[in-house]
Amino acid sequence: MQLSLGNMLPSFWEGVPLQNLLLLSAIVLILAHYLQSRRQHPNYPPNPPRLPILGNFFQMDLKNPQANILKLAKKYGNVFCLYLGNLNLMVVTGLPLIKEVLLNQDQVFIDRPQIPVHFHVFKRFGLFMSNGPAWKHQRRFALMTLRNFGLGKKTLEDRIREEAMYLTEAIREEKGQPFDPHYEINNAVSNIICSITFGHRFEYHDSQFRELLKTLEDIMMLETKWQCQFFNLFPGIMKHLPGTHQKLFRKWKKVESFVEYVIKQHKEDLNPEEPRDFIDAYLKELSKDNIHSSFTEKNLVFCTLDLFIAGTETTSTTLRWGMLFMALYPEIQDKIQAEIDRVIGQTRQPTIADKENLPYTNAAVHEVQRMGDIIPFNAPRMSVVDTTVAGYHVPKGAMMMTNLTALHRDPKEWATPETFNPEHFLENGQFKKKESFVPFSIGKRACLGEQLARTELFLFFTSLLQKFTFQAPPNTQLSLDFQISMAVSPLPYKICAIPREI
Repeated sequence: MQLSLGNMLPSFWEGVPLQNLLLLSAIVLILAHYLQSRRQHPNYPPNPPRLPILGNFFQMDLKNPQANILKLAKKYGNVFCLYLGNLNLMVVTGLPLIKEVLLNQDQVFIDRPQIPVHFHVFKRFGLFMSNGPAWKHQRRFALMTLRNFGLGKKTLEDRIREEAMYLTEAIREEKGQPFDPHYEINNAVSNIICSITFGHRFEYHDSQFRELLKTLEDIMMLETKWQCQFFNLFPGIMKHLPGTHQKLFRKWKKVESFVEYVIKQHKEDLNPEEPRDFIDAYLKELSKDNIHSSFTEKNLVFCTLDLFIAGTETTSTTLRWGMLFMALYPEIQDKIQAEIDRVIGQTRQPTIADKENLPYTNAAVHEVQRMGDIIPFNAPRMSVVDTTVAGYHVPKGAMMMTNLTALHRDPKEWATPETFNPEHFLENGQFKKKESFVPFSIGKRACLGEQLARTELFLFFTSLLQKFTFQAPPNTQLSLDFQISMAVSPLPYKICAIPREI
């Protein structure tokens, strides 16, 4: 008869003196630390001193990891290592090394690591967590389908411009009074990817959809809590214990169930000859004979979920930073509005073709992304074979993080790195691209929605500045303080959107 772990442990430790137990635990930890050190390659990157088993966990600042990593990079160099339980994390800093990892060795660092808290939910499904042939097939299909449904075409621009009208009307209803723009912005941005994936948009007063967006926000915040981080260290133990991680998994299940329900509705009225959106296109693909084995209904759920989350959170967060920066830098807001008035006026809706004639506005959008710094370490990569970076040994399976915060705040690259300054992206009054600006990453696993996000950011931002002047509420001091979730977002704030005179 097999005994459970819960039955065995009490009987095993019964009668063991506390001092003996503590001594045995210390010996085990020291031995584990010694064996771990012995396995380390002699040409390994430098690392801070670490504890047995836990590694550098308690040296990580979960509230401000950017400052924490910048400090470590100054001390240990442009390539250093951190240990978080069984996770072997390497960090590279500086454009040459970022290009080395993401471009020159793109086939070596092509995979995503299996971070336990993510793997528990997604397994190897979807666009973000998948690797190998499955990832290639799913990404290729997603890109093709996004293009078929408007990516890079006039039809998608029309959808964004239409949504910008709904958004400006919703904000106009606030009548210049203080309000939190979070959910209006979130809803508007999400409606674009929803129209592509689900085939329709959601009204701003739709309580069920607002609840879904709130659940997504909760997920982003919960992942940073210490119990979820401890799950990454000890998944086999933590999955049996109560805590924030269990709440996180329940909320993921809630969002997954929403997508499953939408797919069920699509199956009921599917016309394979006229697919309406990404879900229809995927269901049509499933009906074919010689498709890759990764095309399953489970993968449809998680690919849809990936598109929905990626198409909502990052762009929405960037726009909320943009409104905040405008209120904090009124002289820059005035320059943007003067340019918009001169080129477009206050009645005609902005188009993507206007971007070329709005260099200052375009530069301001890029500066919002630089200063917002919403994905400070990029999405992680994993080495598929042993390799070297900057002369250091990188073992197969090491997790690689690229330090975008340091790149986007490098005083060698930016005249005023800690100040909001659109002039960073201007030369002789014209917009200028910067090689050291990579908010969407680079290489084969760069953000597949980059073109969509760039279009949304420009059209939404320009439309908002055309119609409103953003100000702090009376007797209120706005702050650039932030909170860490899956993205770096401003703390909740209220703002006044003053309608501009026509």
